[in-house]
Amino acid sequence: MIKFKLKKIRSDASFREFFRLYKGKKTSIIVTAKKERFKNLIAYSGINKFLRDKGIYTPKSINKLFGEGIIEIEDLGDKTLLHYVRQSRNKLNLYKKCVDVILKIQKIKPVKKIKFDSKKQFNLSIYNAKNLHKESDLFFNWYLPGVLGKKKSSKHKIKIKKELNKLYKRIFFKNQFIVHRDFHVSNIMPNKGKFGVIDTQDIIIGNPTYDLASLIDDVRIKIPISLKNKIFQYYLKKCSIKKKETHLLKNDFDILSIQRNLKILGIFYRLFKRDNKPQYLKYIPYTWSLIELRIKNKIFKNLEILLKRAVKKKIRKKRKFK
Repeated sequence: MIKFKLKKIRSDASFREFFRLYKGKKTSIIVTAKKERFKNLIAYSGINKFLRDKGIYTPKSINKLFGEGIIEIEDLGDKTLLHYVRQSRNKLNLYKKCVDVILKIQKIKPVKKIKFDSKKQFNLSIYNAKNLHKESDLFFNWYLPGVLGKKKSSKHKIKIKKELNKLYKRIFFKNQFIVHRDFHVSNIMPNKGKFGVIDTQDIIIGNPTYDLASLIDDVRIKIPISLKNKIFQYYLKKCSIKKKETHLLKNDFDILSIQRNLKILGIFYRLFKRDNKPQYLKYIPYTWSLIELRIKNKIFKNLEILLKRAVKKKIRKKRKFK
């Protein structure tokens, strides 16, 4: 008789919960979601299949009980790439393999709709200025009023948003690529000699540097600037961008890295305040360090001044809030 055992495992920043189901010697992952079931279960299953059919290693669906808020998927292991990067002496080699996955995703022809069955489909949005603002607004709606107070934060919000708008309009490369949207080593699962990709439910059509920025400027792990530069150079070597457009690609990378990390400041503060997940606050000082690293680009001269006026160094280093 096969013995079944269910063990709760890691949670993430979503409304999902994860369990490892032991069926004798075999295992699978049970995913449950009480909220946003379409995004967290239906879209997740459908997008995984779409990517898998295109040659990207994603968890295979085993059972789908959407009505009950449950799906069963393939178990890609219990260690993310983050674990191996921390232990590896050759981190660059691991990051190169991640870049190869990004490039493979970018070779997929973008589609406006991903069909799950005859009744359900997922519409892919485009990373236009409106969507970029929607994400960076999390900084203004959660983090800034949280650390400054609503009245004081509103004074800075208008000026910073105006400057961000100029920068978003400056993005050169068109939205012609599939973007994972949260591509970092914690969402990569080494398994069977391949790199499995998880957390795919938020894919969008966007700029080629967004996933690269997510990978290189990952708030969860500190890597040397020299390594960051080598990863970026490897991408340049392997991608199809013309040499004369390299500086434009770097500008896009810096803009989207700052945009993403402003968004992350808002998300992490919201996770603390709304969802009672204070563990994410420990990443805030390093998130600011990443913004400060990219803001050295001369195109951010005005933004750097505005952010310095709004959030002083002492506040940027805080990782505990009331």
